[in-house]
Amino acid sequence: VGGFFMFKDSLFKKIEDKSGVNKDTIISLADKLQHSNMKDEGVLRDLVKEIGEITGQKVSKEKEDKIVNTILKDQVPKNIDKML
Repeated sequence: VGGFFMFKDSLFKKIEDKSGVNKDTIISLADKLQHSNMKDEGVLRDLVKEIGEITGQKVSKEKEDKIVNTILKDQVPKNIDKML
């Protein structure tokens, strides 16, 4: 599997502790993200909804808009570890 999946187990543990989502689900979602058109607003909205469902979080229309616009404008932080 590719470079994205070479994260240390400690990072997966951090993500799992914060989100309640297990490592296999994270890897599956990451694979889906890698093969998705991240410049397609419809695809992004579907992914945001799916992630909300996976994590058990309700994503408001306002928050969905903010997430989608952040991604479309390439304003996503490059260092994932700093987000945790």
